[in-house]
Amino acid sequence: MAYRRHEGVSESLGFLLIFTMVVVGVGLVTLYGYPMLLQQQSSTGEQIMEKNMIVLQNDMKSLAYKTVPYSETSLNVGSGTLTVYNASNDAATLEIQSSGPQPVDYTFKLGSLTYDSVSAGQDIVLQDGAVLSRNLVTSGSTMLAEPRWFYDGQTNTWVINLISINSSSNLSRAGIGTVQMELGQTFYNETSGIANGQVNVYYTPDPSQDYSVAWDTYFTNPTLGLTHGVPFSLGSPPRYHYLLPFQSGLNVPPGTLVIKKIDIIVDSV
Repeated sequence: MAYRRHEGVSESLGFLLIFTMVVVGVGLVTLYGYPMLLQQQSSTGEQIMEKNMIVLQNDMKSLAYKTVPYSETSLNVGSGTLTVYNASNDAATLEIQSSGPQPVDYTFKLGSLTYDSVSAGQDIVLQDGAVLSRNLVTSGSTMLAEPRWFYDGQTNTWVINLISINSSSNLSRAGIGTVQMELGQTFYNETSGIANGQVNVYYTPDPSQDYSVAWDTYFTNPTLGLTHGVPFSLGSPPRYHYLLPFQSGLNVPPGTLVIKKIDIIVDSV
């Protein structure tokens, strides 16, 4: 009577089972784990760039308000691209108009320093001294760091600081770079005798980089308290209208509007 040996069959089945489990495990990691790892790396890169842009914002503040003539900051742009958009060619504008006894009518082009990450689907931008972020897939935007607009209730004075960004040539950088900036021309205007409801602020966004939601949230927050004008928006692209609130009363000094504009020249990125 012949006997059959099954030891070889058992080893083969065991090897096939273990090999199959390894292949399935590697497949699951590749299918689910690798995209999550890339997403986490992308998210970390965006967080680093948000901090870098706030550092650059502080450099601009030093140039604009502390009369520091020059600044230089080295940073890693990561997987995105850092680009300078000159104010002279920018579609985004701020207009300030007053109908008081001393009329004011100024139009300022802003310019921007923009970090664009296609892989993360996000833009982070320095515009008018503010750090803004928007998602390229969904609409809307947020303000990560505010500019320097403020109201002094004791003197009934509004101070609007505007920072425009320019460069002598088209500048763009990926990877590791050094952002060199210097102080350009400055502009100052002070207008007194303004009554409540006489100063209009118009913001027109660049259609390709629309941060109107972030600016609207900032303008209408309780700290600033700007109100929407009528009509709120016109045309395409829309032109958003706001009113600067001044105090009024017998013992309240006349309103004063102070406008400061500073040009920042980006020499390299």
